[in-house]
Order: sequence, then structure tokens, then C-alpha cells
Amino acid sequence: MRAYIGFDDTDILGAEMGTGKLVRYFEPLLPEGCRLWGVVRQQLLVDPRIPYTSHNSSACAVVDFEDPVVLGELLGRAVAHIEKESCEGSDPGLCLACEGDAALGKLLLHGLACTARIVSQDEAIQAAAGSHLSGHGGTRDGIIGAAAAVGLTAAGWSGRFIEFSGLRDLPNQIRVGELAGKGIRVVSLDRDAVVPGEMDVVDTQGWLRPRLWGGAAALPVQMRGDHLWESIGAKRV
Repeated sequence: MRAYIGFDDTDILGAEMGTGKLVRYFEPLLPEGCRLWGVVRQQLLVDPRIPYTSHNSSACAVVDFEDPVVLGELLGRAVAHIEKESCEGSDPGLCLACEGDAALGKLLLHGLACTARIVSQDEAIQAAAGSHLSGHGGTRDGIIGAAAAVGLTAAGWSGRFIEFSGLRDLPNQIRVGELAGKGIRVVSLDRDAVVPGEMDVVDTQGWLRPRLWGGAAALPVQMRGDHLWESIGAKRV
């Protein structure tokens, strides 16, 4: 089975730990019998009327497990983690839903709305009915982004991975076959749709961040030479 745990810390300027790092640091706290499949960052609407620190993003930890009995402990540990690690002055929120939950359809619509317009807490609460949604300080505005992260990630077609198969430990230049072995599919955006060969090399430019496409990790690349590809979307300075 699979659980989607959305976090939104709504961190403050100068904070050492933003939402993405907070979610990635949750992995060592997972109960026995749980495995982190990945962490996906979701970009929400950037609008001056919305209070955010830098990018107005939230993130979702995707956790696989076999025995449903661990769900209670998983939720408890997620709540304890966000309460311990969220920044003073932030408005953290947490959402948890599992694959097959009836709420996922409404959570997806909520997530899509959060990418296009200002959304209220009441809308988030209505969308998450039947799943877990909780605020853990401040105005509780984080419940809006946390619910959006679950809906968008569970749908499988938006966001980028900030953790997946130890991506931060991989070299800057890596073969297509090695990425495939990590569960990362290399997808060519070349106009002629040339298929990258297994022995071709991908230059990640020091910032490997696959996209969530079709419920899987996909790395979009462009051709840069014979058997050489470059991932798109380098880190902004």
C-alpha cells in the first residue's frame, strides 16, 4: 500500500530548515515496515496576496507499507516531526491519505486550484474530508499547501522529486542505464525524439531533480553531443 503525507511548514525568512528539508529528514523516523519511495515538491501559486517565504511550495512524502496497522504510528510520527522541526512563527499543516481513499479526487481538484488561485482553509478542509488534515501552529494556513501536495502527488503528473533513490549521492555525469537502475527514466525532449541509449551519458549539471510523470520518476533531457545529454531545469542561483 502507499501513503501520501503532505507537509507545508510555511517557513519564515532566514530559516535553516524549509519545508523540503523538513520532509526529507522524516525518512529516518519511519516506523518499521515502511519505506520512503520518494519526496515530491509541488509548486503552488505565487501571488503577492499569499504569504510565503520564497517559492510557495509544499512537499509530499510517498511511503510504501504492507501492514495497515502501521498507519497510526506513521501519522503520529509525522505529527511529532512537524511539531518539533517547524520554524517558530510558521503556520505548519499536515495531510495524510492512502491510495484508494475516496478523498484523493477532491484533493487533486484542490491541488489544481492552489496552482491557479487563492484558496481558503475551509476549501482545504472540505477537500480532505475522509482523510487526515491538521494544523500545528500559527494561522494553520499550512493545511492548504499540505492538502494540495497530497492531491497533486497522488495524481502522478506534477512536481519534482527532491528525494528519490539517493539522488543527492549520484555523480554529476551518469549513464542512462545507471539512472534506469535507480528507477529514473530518462526522457528525451529532442525535436526528433531520439531515444537515449543505455550507455549514453547524462550531465545533471550538479542538480538531479526528476519530474513526477505518469506516477514515476522521469528525467527530461536534451541532446548536447554524441551520446551526451543534459538534464533541463538547472538550479536557479
